[in-house]
Amino acid sequence: MRTRIHWAWLVAAAAFVTLIGAAGFRAVPSVLIDPLHDEFGWSRATISAAVSINLVLFGLISPFAAALMDRLGMRRVVAGALVLVAAGSGLTVFMTASWQLLLCWGVLVGIGTGSMSMAFVATVTSRWFVTRRGLVSGILTAAGATGQLVFLPLVATLATEHGWRTPAVVVAAAALAVVPIVLVLLRDYPSDVGTTAYGATPEDVTVAGPVTGSSAARAIRALTTAARTRTFWLLACGFAICGASTNGLVGTHFVTAAHDHGMPHTTAASLLALIGLFDIAGTIFSGWLTDRVDPRLLLGAYYTLRGLSLMILPSLFAPGTEPSMWVFILFYGLDWIATVPPTVALCRDRFGMSGPVVFGWVFAAHQVGAAIAALGAGAIRDTQGNYDMAWYFAGGLCVVAALLSIAIRPTRDAISAETRS
Repeated sequence: MRTRIHWAWLVAAAAFVTLIGAAGFRAVPSVLIDPLHDEFGWSRATISAAVSINLVLFGLISPFAAALMDRLGMRRVVAGALVLVAAGSGLTVFMTASWQLLLCWGVLVGIGTGSMSMAFVATVTSRWFVTRRGLVSGILTAAGATGQLVFLPLVATLATEHGWRTPAVVVAAAALAVVPIVLVLLRDYPSDVGTTAYGATPEDVTVAGPVTGSSAARAIRALTTAARTRTFWLLACGFAICGASTNGLVGTHFVTAAHDHGMPHTTAASLLALIGLFDIAGTIFSGWLTDRVDPRLLLGAYYTLRGLSLMILPSLFAPGTEPSMWVFILFYGLDWIATVPPTVALCRDRFGMSGPVVFGWVFAAHQVGAAIAALGAGAIRDTQGNYDMAWYFAGGLCVVAALLSIAIRPTRDAISAETRS
């Protein structure tokens, strides 16, 4: 059937819905820390450990999932991942011991959402778009913020009024509901539907299809090649700090930290969702800028702004939402994951066809940083009774990330020279 809408936009729409779900599924544990602590008596560090496992696997699975998409196709990988998320979330309603939380929400949901992570964004944009890549990267990345916006207030309300098991079931049902959308709209390559990538010229058209051989081996080869470059380590270290200062710290502990200062869980969750709302605008604008401005400079500006925001956050907490907190929500929200489009662009420019897989490894570093921050902040809260040290330390690290980003060499030729050396 002929359609006036290019298939690339249908694929992007399916990816957007999928990423909304993945973000929402991962955001749920941050609202359930206190309910699980109250019911089972597990320490916040123990519950945070499940979140840490989730975050680590979310990142470490990413490059292997990107390589597996090259072999089996995006539809199969993403549909299977959604079923895995549904199983992990649904089984938590039967748990009675902390190891079951680690297994279900940590391992199963971590692997499932990791297969639908930012490497999925890099794969979609690399295969389906030649023009508007930066903008589409920003829109798909913003889906993560939209997932928070949709799920967090709902989860907080359900957990408060009906107990934590209800949102766990809702997440499982939502994951299964996305599967038909993936099967109908998501296509692996433009050639599958008799078209070319959006904006492709005859020079851009290449014959592409599933690759053979071990996906794990391909992911490892991409890592060993990229790891010989200075750029990879600068990107990976900067992105590890990015993860620590977003998903690991704010995404996991903001609700609990606000509640420590007298703010109701539902209000704190709504503020965290509002961060996601502002991030939609910030990330899409970041994608637009990435098509026009040196991505290194964008990263330097984003990390600096984030660091300053985190350093002043401890003085802003109060039982209610003071005007100063609204200012933090605005500026921090605009910067939440605006770092993704320029990082994807740098990986694609510096590492060519291996760019999506290399970005998967960079994103793995992001999630390792997030996991360390999630666990460390929980331990700080248990030992000191507040999160102040965690906020200050994360802010300082963001300044380091800004310097690392500026230190990346500006041209792809420099990367080739690094590899040869």
